[in-house]
Amino acid sequence: MPPRDNPTARQVRLGAELRKLRERAGRTAREAAALISTDQAKISHIEAGRVGVSEERIRRLAVFYNCNDDALIEALCAIASERRGQHWWDDYRGILAPGFLDIAELEHHATYLRFLQPVTFPGVLQIEEYARALFAGVVPRLPNEEIEARVEHRMRRGRLFERENPTRVEAIVHEAALRMRVGGRKVARDQLAYALEASAAPWLTLRVIPFASEDFIEVTQTVMYAGGTVPQLDTVHIDTPFGGRLLDASADLDRYRTLLDFARQASLTPEESRNFIHHIAREL
Repeated sequence: MPPRDNPTARQVRLGAELRKLRERAGRTAREAAALISTDQAKISHIEAGRVGVSEERIRRLAVFYNCNDDALIEALCAIASERRGQHWWDDYRGILAPGFLDIAELEHHATYLRFLQPVTFPGVLQIEEYARALFAGVVPRLPNEEIEARVEHRMRRGRLFERENPTRVEAIVHEAALRMRVGGRKVARDQLAYALEASAAPWLTLRVIPFASEDFIEVTQTVMYAGGTVPQLDTVHIDTPFGGRLLDASADLDRYRTLLDFARQASLTPEESRNFIHHIAREL
């Protein structure tokens, strides 16, 4: 089977974690290849996510790398068992850019999600009209078919919380996001109403950082922190002017956990936040 041209973010992450284990053990790619009766190039492809690897080989490599973290090994085997085409976001392959599929995949597998949103609501909490207004405002303008595909994809992301055991979410939203009249006064008001309704659910903790806060001024980054099935598989997604980026280095994870903790401390309590949102909605 030829190497994959466009591995998913999960496939890339599996390979990266196997590389980390090998390097931590002081083993070479040549030694790993000899263990599973393949060549060095195949190991390089596996570690780049361009070639799949069986659960049996993962377990053999883990022993060779002296990894006794059973939870991590099981999590990696679970990734290896996944197949392209089994999830809803695969319907958009070839229609939307890979980054859209990667973020849906990340959210789907997360054990919890933490958001920091400076000027918009998190995608999974957006109503249809709000999302459409955001995508219609992209410059240069997107074709109508692209806008509708993005909106549909974003609405399906929100179904994450219709599962029997919804993913726990902490969303920290700046007051600027509450006051942005995305799509006009009515859409903005409907979006606030939906946020208030959703915040009553046990799976969502919604907090607001008001303009009056003198402690927290880092409002330049949109951050999503996705908790993995094991801490080693935690991932950060940040928006940049050049598209989304996925980060998983320990230093990056520490940095963004600290940022989110600081944002939480500077925010209003959930009850205060609900009252604050209600007040802004009445002003619209």
